[in-house]
Amino acid sequence: MIKKNIVVLGGSGFVGRRLITHLAALGHSVSLLSRNLAAHPDRLLPPGVMLHRVDVHDAAQLRAAIAGNDVVINLVGILNESGDDGSGFRKVHVTLTGNVIAACEMTGVRRLLQMSSLNAGRGESHYLKSRGEAEAAVKASSLDWTILEPSVIFGPGDGLFCRFAALLKTLPVMPLACADTKFAPVHLDDVVAAFIKCLDDPRTIGEVYELYGPEVYTLREIVKMTARQLGLFRVVVPLPDFIGRVQGLACDFIPGKPFSSDNFRSLQTDSVGGIDGLHRLGITPGHVSRLLPDILGHAEDKQARLARYRAMR
Repeated sequence: MIKKNIVVLGGSGFVGRRLITHLAALGHSVSLLSRNLAAHPDRLLPPGVMLHRVDVHDAAQLRAAIAGNDVVINLVGILNESGDDGSGFRKVHVTLTGNVIAACEMTGVRRLLQMSSLNAGRGESHYLKSRGEAEAAVKASSLDWTILEPSVIFGPGDGLFCRFAALLKTLPVMPLACADTKFAPVHLDDVVAAFIKCLDDPRTIGEVYELYGPEVYTLREIVKMTARQLGLFRVVVPLPDFIGRVQGLACDFIPGKPFSSDNFRSLQTDSVGGIDGLHRLGITPGHVSRLLPDILGHAEDKQARLARYRAMR
């Protein structure tokens, strides 16, 4: 394995935090770009990771930060925008990706690994449409690109099982929009392994990899499974689509958007794959049914520590 100089955008996110740790452990030199240095205390950065203050939406700053490196990994993505017109998604997914491509081409950085999403370009949501537009830009570039399309990602602190776990602890009845939408959750470590495999294998250049797990669940099954694992009895009430739309519209105005109109539109499309990218990369996927106890146990440990801290205040 050749040690590389790697720029990571979106390295503070769920996948990014785990990925930069693994890249540094493998001996790569990792540059993490961020507008907010306070969000990355040095004590939380693994050895070998350098933090640079860069506004990634500023083309000149981005170009200067990318110059002289071997690889760019773009993990930047959002699940919601401030409004509901698609402009926020286009800024983050399409415009930024275009700036990354231009910066790479202008500075001679050939290799780009692009995080996308399963179903990118399919479906009616602004999220999926913008992911598809970003992929089209990457494919049209002159770079040595690889695109990775994960289904919903699970792991310690995830936005799926751990998020539902927090809700289930407070809600005896769970109203659920799009309860029959299907998912093939992929484990965080498998996504990280896929990036590392692509980094080292030139045969992955020009390829798109769908990353999904071996087990398919409906959203209703995911919620019920989470409740069982927590030892809770909860009533799941599937909502008709017209009520789900109203729920999304109402949540559009709640700070933090626990749900949104665009989430509802995304959930009209099952998040299951067709061509197993993990198998193509030689990665044996983790199973939700085997790993969930440890994941929710990890979440419980965090909640217990938080409760103890609050009690001491």
